[in-house]
Amino acid sequence: MKKRAHVYVSGRVQGVFFRATTRREARKRGVTGWVKNLPDGRVEAVFEGDEGSVEEMVEFCHQGSPSASVEDVDVEWRDHKGEFSDFSIQY
Repeated sequence: MKKRAHVYVSGRVQGVFFRATTRREARKRGVTGWVKNLPDGRVEAVFEGDEGSVEEMVEFCHQGSPSASVEDVDVEWRDHKGEFSDFSIQY
């Protein structure tokens, strides 16, 4: 079964390779979507793929990159749309 998760991560998550690590982990799991920094200091991401892989990415967001300090993860589960061909960092 395919799933989609829209995630907002807060804490010390910018300037700590959070986006690059998220992209690497998503590609390793075959998850598509994107990740970007928000002006308010949070990171936003959309994950699409097999249910288990998307759930693993949501769990990854609770830890983040080795230098990150995650305070909160807000997840909105949505219907899979299949609109992405890869996982990218958005600027």
